[in-house]
Amino acid sequence: MNQDAIREEEDIAEERAQRAAQFATAIMRRPIRSLTTLKEPISLPRSASVREAVNKMTEGRVGCVLIEEAGQLAGVFTERDVLCKVVTGNLDVDRTTLEAVMTPNPECLTLDDRIAYALNKMSVGGFRHIPLVDEHGRPAGVVAMRNIVDYIVDLFPGEILNLPPEPGLSVTRSREGA
Repeated sequence: MNQDAIREEEDIAEERAQRAAQFATAIMRRPIRSLTTLKEPISLPRSASVREAVNKMTEGRVGCVLIEEAGQLAGVFTERDVLCKVVTGNLDVDRTTLEAVMTPNPECLTLDDRIAYALNKMSVGGFRHIPLVDEHGRPAGVVAMRNIVDYIVDLFPGEILNLPPEPGLSVTRSREGA
């Protein structure tokens, strides 16, 4: 009986090691283009108003717009810019242009860069969105933290989707019994 328990624990450990290796391969070797939830980028000129950008972001259900100038990526305007620059600066959303509040020359990646590289850049830089450009510097998309999280959920659907919706509620907070 004891040998059966040991064998079962070894099988569980081996299965976990295989899943970890699968995860590492999926993150380390796959390019950003393999993320199935990527959307077409929304681009606006520097002269567009903040209201126009926020409306586009709301309509497209995205967290940022790319600022394009002469076909090239010139900047990015994100939800964080709305909160940290527009709202706290008490700016007029109809008169303020994106040029005044965008992040110019943002760090960017390409569709062929690895998912792990995007995740690292997001973690180190504190970004939730990273613009993607083609070989000529033209906007090609945006990778969002949400895209990567969705990808990870797809790798482990059973493990993640079977978690209780409120983990804290499934833990007894008081002693049971006598």
